Amino acid sequence: MATAVGLLYVLSGCDPNRVFEQNTDFPDYSWDVQQKPAFTFAIQDTTASYDVYFNVRFAPAYGFYNLYVKHTLMGPTGRVGSPLLHQMLLMDPKTGEPKGSGTGDIYDLQLLALPNQHFARPGNYTLTLEQYMRQDQLPGLMAVGVRVAQHEVKK
Repeated sequence: MATAVGLLYVLSGCDPNRVFEQNTDFPDYSWDVQQKPAFTFAIQDTTASYDVYFNVRFAPAYGFYNLYVKHTLMGPTGRVGSPLLHQMLLMDPKTGEPKGSGTGDIYDLQLLALPNQHFARPGNYTLTLEQYMRQDQLPGLMAVGVRVAQHEVKK
């Protein structure tokens, strides 16, 4: 629990655009293929657009430079769009340097997964994440999460 709270604090700071942010810790710092963390958030303003980010906390024990994650989004009236597969680069493929911010051997990375997302109806939405790598256990992955923020138009 402390890991998720720390990750939330590090990644969110004081952000007035944030609508939702939650992280799920993995027991033994390993993401099992059977674990499918689900994150439920409320959308009230259907005229706004939102950016949806994925949070990842990992250690160098993670044996790959990338992570494939599939997401499914359910809304008040059922599935929203098709499930999508995302490739997240956790480390530089050439140098092996971890991406994101870190202290010691723990790194936090936040990646924009669904930019400028529109939600057609107000209500609760649930985003489910599945690890989509070719092995059942992914040691070195400590936590994943979802952040939803109102899309900020750059001037």
